[in-house]
Amino acid sequence: MSTQEQLTQVFNDNFVSYFRSHVAHVNIMGRNFASDHKLLQKVYEDLQDQIDMIAELLRTLSEYMPCDITDVINDSHIPASKIEGTSIELITEVRDDLEHLKGCYIDLMSISEDEGHQEIANYAQDRILAIAKHIWMLSATLD
Repeated sequence: MSTQEQLTQVFNDNFVSYFRSHVAHVNIMGRNFASDHKLLQKVYEDLQDQIDMIAELLRTLSEYMPCDITDVINDSHIPASKIEGTSIELITEVRDDLEHLKGCYIDLMSISEDEGHQEIANYAQDRILAIAKHIWMLSATLD
């Protein structure tokens, strides 16, 4: 897979992760609502910010941002299935989505380094750290 192809995959997976984390944020309920709501807000806002950044990185490679929402959803490796349930189930789903997304960024970093796109590899490395922090916070909340 090329840097462009992996970056497009990251875009698709990030977009679906963003949507699912935003849904979890809005629909979460329970005794710890306020803290869970804020925690999920941090996640979805971070993922939302990446939509533009990833698209702009694609443009630096003379590629276009995916422009068909059906393709984005269908080509994502994160299922676009309903995200619903208890607060524990919602937080677990978001964490699992982030675990997958972290793996996509690890692949992007490796591919980009191999192809000489150090700036994209650096971006991917920064995202790995940011996502790892979200995963840690979600996991600590579940424990």
